[in-house]
Amino acid sequence: MIFSPAAPRDTSAAVRVLFAALMVLLFGAPAMAQLDTIEDYPDVIDARVTSTPDRARLVIDLSGPTEFAIVSLREPDRIAVDVKAWQVNISVPADVAGTGLISSFSITMAEKGRARTELKLGKPGQVQQAYVLDAVDDQPARLVVDMIGDTEENFAARVAADAMAARQRAEAEAAASKPALATGNSDPGTRPLVVIDPGHGGIDNGASAPNGVREKAITLAFALDLQRVLIDTGHFDVALTREDDTYLTLNERVALARQNKADLFISLHADSFQEEEIRGASVYTRDEKATDILDKVLAEGENKFDMVAGFALPNGPPEVSSILLDLMRREMRKSSFLAAQAIVKRLGPAVRLRRFPVRQADFFVLQAPDVPSVLIELGFLSNASDIANLQRSDWREKAVSALAEGISDYFDAARQTAAAE
Repeated sequence: MIFSPAAPRDTSAAVRVLFAALMVLLFGAPAMAQLDTIEDYPDVIDARVTSTPDRARLVIDLSGPTEFAIVSLREPDRIAVDVKAWQVNISVPADVAGTGLISSFSITMAEKGRARTELKLGKPGQVQQAYVLDAVDDQPARLVVDMIGDTEENFAARVAADAMAARQRAEAEAAASKPALATGNSDPGTRPLVVIDPGHGGIDNGASAPNGVREKAITLAFALDLQRVLIDTGHFDVALTREDDTYLTLNERVALARQNKADLFISLHADSFQEEEIRGASVYTRDEKATDILDKVLAEGENKFDMVAGFALPNGPPEVSSILLDLMRREMRKSSFLAAQAIVKRLGPAVRLRRFPVRQADFFVLQAPDVPSVLIELGFLSNASDIANLQRSDWREKAVSALAEGISDYFDAARQTAAAE
């Protein structure tokens, strides 16, 4: 199950071009146009490459704006640029102008709706920036990709990271094609709804490890595994805020949990910090006063992508709304703390935890006043040991199992408390 925002987001062309220029997205480039069907896709009408020993530029002329994705590949070393396209109207592309970074290139329809340009590298290289320009005067719409030289080690790491992103995307698509909810429970209405929020996504990569692994890929893989384990118990309905490399604002994530009346909201992250020795998992509940400086840094890092938005409360005197909201938040914070304790109790024997693993910080994504919410830091992408663990399937299996047990313990305790009242 995946929730979608109630309305599409409106991003100006200038902001979209800036985001694209700042970060090249793997299998999930920013949408430069609303392409609802393949019939909406533009044609590729020309392509050209210029190259020097240190730099190169690819320009693809299009009949209209499109979406794109970029990936680094081996054997031979090359950079592939995919665009959503209806057809390629080029019989034979021109030769590379100049020599150096790019030795040759080709452009073909890889499949229906996708045109692939492959740039064969004369030496290791990387994409510096990529962006789509709208048509201006007699100039058609264009995709521009600028490349620069790189080290062999960095190129190899990028190939590995891109391959992992592709595998995780395939896993996400496979999971999305399956029934989202377990069917073994004879009374589905009694199952609590757990909403899992894989942190970051789309234009927001989150933290990155030195080997190129991105936080958004780590959290999505973990979320899909946790969803599967919880569903297999037959005790929960489970939904994800995103099942692929999609960007959602923090406010949209909170709104999805609230609109669907989630019984527990779990946001997954794997941040980084300048002190490399800091490692281990921790569980956060929301508090405007962070536990320590690191907690403040982590919260500010997560919150900076969005502006704070308020809640619509029932009509009435302001002082009444304030009292109701305060009472609601107190109850939810109590439930959130109990959930954090139950999760940490199970995580402790399974994975490395930070000192004082139940923590408080002002994470915006935990602000819902009517949904118990916790944020789980799985580890740090600035620590070598945590990086290794986060990429190991056996570690992830242990962590997922422990987390699922903690969630079950929390709901069991809540049912017992409700029955005693």
